[in-house]
Amino acid sequence: MTPERPLAEGRVLLVGAGPGDPELMTIKALRALQSADVVLYDDLVNPQILGWAPAAARLIAVGKRGGCRSTPQSFILRLAETEARKGHVVVRLKGGDPLLFGRGGEEWAALHAAGIAVEVINGISAGMAAATQIGVPLTHRDHASGVAFVTGHSADGREPAWEALAKAGLTLVIYMGVARAADIRARLVAGGMRGSMPVAVVRDASLPSSQALRTTLAGLPEAIATARLGSPAIIVIGAVVDLALTLALEPVSAGEAVRSA
Repeated sequence: MTPERPLAEGRVLLVGAGPGDPELMTIKALRALQSADVVLYDDLVNPQILGWAPAAARLIAVGKRGGCRSTPQSFILRLAETEARKGHVVVRLKGGDPLLFGRGGEEWAALHAAGIAVEVINGISAGMAAATQIGVPLTHRDHASGVAFVTGHSADGREPAWEALAKAGLTLVIYMGVARAADIRARLVAGGMRGSMPVAVVRDASLPSSQALRTTLAGLPEAIATARLGSPAIIVIGAVVDLALTLALEPVSAGEAVRSA
């Protein structure tokens, strides 16, 4: 698609800040941040990372989190375009990877259509970091031939095909699913997934504040409620959870306290 307007002098960099640990941010992402005139950063970006931006850069919070009041997407796009047309380097800094549940694809397309030069710099996703945190490989030739990254929350009401996923034999990595754990359980069980399927839930993956619990699909919502494990958290479902190296080998019951990973 050819942009309707000539390219602006400035540009927008869609940058993944990673799952939280500043050391998991890529060198390329760091260099991009250090080149910024303006940083539009999301709510889940670790504040320590913002300290690497130039002292003269404008840091603007444009947080978006499910279930909370968020900055309108139209405002974010308008601000990024305006600053780029002034000749500025705009870093749109997102937690995890900008193209994985970060609306990066929407922003990329909209800015391209407006004639703004855009570069995407990938980051480590929270789902990958969560699995590593508990010593779980997302794929394993004896247990899972693939992995599906899905969201448990959708603003437009569209749902993943839970019943199909239950039969796929894939590791499921679910973002924004804590509040809907009971419904997700029901849909997966309806699709034929066994209630004893091992599950792990990891909050604040890669950070010192990280917490994790291990349970089964049948006990998932009760375990989350008992542990008071809120968002942002990742749910990992699949046989690979039985390989966890940093959680107890036996699934925790809903009555057991959450433990730090």
